[in-house]
Amino acid sequence: MTRRNGYALLSAIIALIVAVSAAIYVGVASDHGSATGKSAPTNERTQRGPAAPASTGIWVGAWSASPVGAEAGTELRGMAGTSVRNVVHTSVGGTSARITLSNLYGQSALTITHASIAVSASAGTAAAVTDTMRRLTFAGSPRVVVPPGQQVLSDVVRLVIPGDADVLVTTYSPTPSGPVTFHPHARQISFLAQGDVTEDATGAAYTGRTGAWRYVTALDVLSHDSDGTVVVFGDSLTDGITSTENANRRWTDVLSRRLRAAVAAGEEVPRYSVVNQGISGNQILASGSGRPADNQAGVGRFRRDVLSRTNVKVVVIALGVNDILRNPNLADPDRILDGLRALVRQAHARGIKVVGATLMPFQGHRGYTDDRENVRRQINAEIRAGKVFDAVADFDEAVRDPYNPRRFRPDYDSGDHLHPSDKGYEQMAESFDLQNLKGAAPAEL
Repeated sequence: MTRRNGYALLSAIIALIVAVSAAIYVGVASDHGSATGKSAPTNERTQRGPAAPASTGIWVGAWSASPVGAEAGTELRGMAGTSVRNVVHTSVGGTSARITLSNLYGQSALTITHASIAVSASAGTAAAVTDTMRRLTFAGSPRVVVPPGQQVLSDVVRLVIPGDADVLVTTYSPTPSGPVTFHPHARQISFLAQGDVTEDATGAAYTGRTGAWRYVTALDVLSHDSDGTVVVFGDSLTDGITSTENANRRWTDVLSRRLRAAVAAGEEVPRYSVVNQGISGNQILASGSGRPADNQAGVGRFRRDVLSRTNVKVVVIALGVNDILRNPNLADPDRILDGLRALVRQAHARGIKVVGATLMPFQGHRGYTDDRENVRRQINAEIRAGKVFDAVADFDEAVRDPYNPRRFRPDYDSGDHLHPSDKGYEQMAESFDLQNLKGAAPAEL
């Protein structure tokens, strides 16, 4: 087989993976500002939420997290009899809100009989600001059944959501539902309580603590402060696995704060929210085990985690290091680049601009070899030459040691020589050119 035929075959395989992924996962379509909540089909009937409050604004993503897999230890009972209070941090604020719940990795129907949303009273607590506690409904009912492999969007609720603030999203399921769809490594403490205390604003019953998000995968707001959403699509370097817990110091958090400050200062930059779709260990081309696959490959989850988010204007792609480090053989840079270009084509087909990140150094990490370093450099050379993305965020240049560009600058290194420290994450965000968020995808000739 010639090299050209080999790449054609690879492109066909990637296209097949994308198509299969779309069939497996029923996503909520991007609404581009629609103010009507829609839930996934339940019992062969499409549920529709009530009309949105009489208000102006744009629907954007305020927070999101990718479903990663089925939580170990929940295979039989799920979270039956437990109130799960997820703590999520907003990128922007709004005057109304809606949430998405996922049962992607469930093997049986998930029955939620009670759900709520509230503004957190303070950081690191399960307590809510009392007058912000709202009951969530789905097609007008507090009860919703989410079939396995599907997700549901709540009705719109009137609630002032602050920007750069913690929000509490609580669910209660009385019956066993099987494996829980979750996102580990949240770097955010959430809370658990026995029994249905979904609308308890005091938080006193929430004595259990967890470092994972369960069921909830998105919070959208009706915003006057934002005109669209930036989705950051990546691995642990975007997930922020080594950032300080409960401090919101992932590089995406810093980028969000930079954007808000620039807008407030009157700078000519887009008014966008920023949401994080990073999964630790994620690869462009390879998925984990299971059906559906745990930690699904980037080419497979792109539709779900980017194209189906709300009012997306720009996607930032920061993937590829794990394809190098986790490949038992020497990774082929052309295969990785072809996978990245497949993501770009999907985004362009929806009119979404793509900013791509160079791959950061990892000398000193246990997986480092000179051959793998050469693969990284070849990929970065193509990215910098403008042969992959519409614009480039050169994170490699931002964090590398000027005396040894194969490794992190010491103060930007978390200590494992692969992930940044808080200062390193901050440097990534500070190096990001906000002007790259302007404009749209190039017109296809």
